[in-house]
Amino acid sequence: MTAGVALAGLSACGGGGGSTGETGSPEPTGQTGGVALEKFDPCTFFKPDELKSFGLQEQGEEFTPVSFEPGCTWKGEQMSLTFQKNVEETVASYEKNGNWERYDKQSVGGRSGVVANVPGGGATGGCNVLVDAGGGVVIYGVSGRLADSVDACAEAEKIANATASRLPE
Repeated sequence: MTAGVALAGLSACGGGGGSTGETGSPEPTGQTGGVALEKFDPCTFFKPDELKSFGLQEQGEEFTPVSFEPGCTWKGEQMSLTFQKNVEETVASYEKNGNWERYDKQSVGGRSGVVANVPGGGATGGCNVLVDAGGGVVIYGVSGRLADSVDACAEAEKIANATASRLPE
């Protein structure tokens, strides 16, 4: 497994290091929604200068460990970032359906969001920021490339807060 936070039903993985755990999140609920998010492409969301400023390579790779959470991953010297969408879930539904060590609700870029990680996050410190967008949710996932290389939650929050205002309504 990669150094990202791998979540069944909420997958946010990056490249490098060791595993950070899995949840028992179920398949999508089948609720309708996510209409504005359906056409949103996570792989083209970040601007090249943003990726550079985050210490990441400009070129991302497709990352879709589960069909209902398409996205991409970008690697850097210190960390990796994944960015995915799920048109079936929301911040609220993941709270009910997930297995979380931490699920701290907060405003992210003026939207409903949460900082979350799963039990057994490991030394690479995988962390997710989930943000409601376009009737669904987007998932920012940051993992350190090496043990203790970054504060993954601080980095994920920084990236999400800098970019969430551009997400679909």
